[in-house]
Amino acid sequence: MPLSTPVPRKHLHSRNIECKGYEREDGLWDIEAHLVDSKTYTFENKERGTIASGDPVHDMWIRLTVDEELTIQKAEATTDKGPFSICRDVNTQFKLLEGLQIAPGWRKAVFGKMGGTQGCTHLNDLLIGPLAVAAFHTVSAARAKRKESAGPNQKPALLDSCHAFASDGPVVKREWPEFYQGENAN
Repeated sequence: MPLSTPVPRKHLHSRNIECKGYEREDGLWDIEAHLVDSKTYTFENKERGTIASGDPVHDMWIRLTVDEELTIQKAEATTDKGPFSICRDVNTQFKLLEGLQIAPGWRKAVFGKMGGTQGCTHLNDLLIGPLAVAAFHTVSAARAKRKESAGPNQKPALLDSCHAFASDGPVVKREWPEFYQGENAN
């Protein structure tokens, strides 16, 4: 179902985010994210001069290499375009993420290492949201296979992680009845 019809308006800004997950031959996974911001109008920038309509204001990349537990083995970022030349300076900070795990507390951990003046708002937003979700989805099949071999009575990590996986909801009742907590639960 599409959104409702908007009032007349003028398109000014676009943010495009693309995330990709790769299984590596060495048993690790690479998760890459790319962010591009652009405007629909031409404007002047004190450092870059004229930025034409459609040209990137931000063009940034992140790659995290993770293991099956989503522990970061290697982290890197690059800023191809930013509004200021010093925007690239924070890219070296990404090494500080190595050893962290994408798990509960991820947002706090990222901001603890790269918050405020130690990081970049756009790269941090990409890290804590889309890239973390892409990492989870990329590695989840391998994790599910491992848990399957561990035994049938292990509580799925997805339980209560969102509306669809509420322990009292229809998806859990159908997929994991032994963990269902709703009406008529055993």
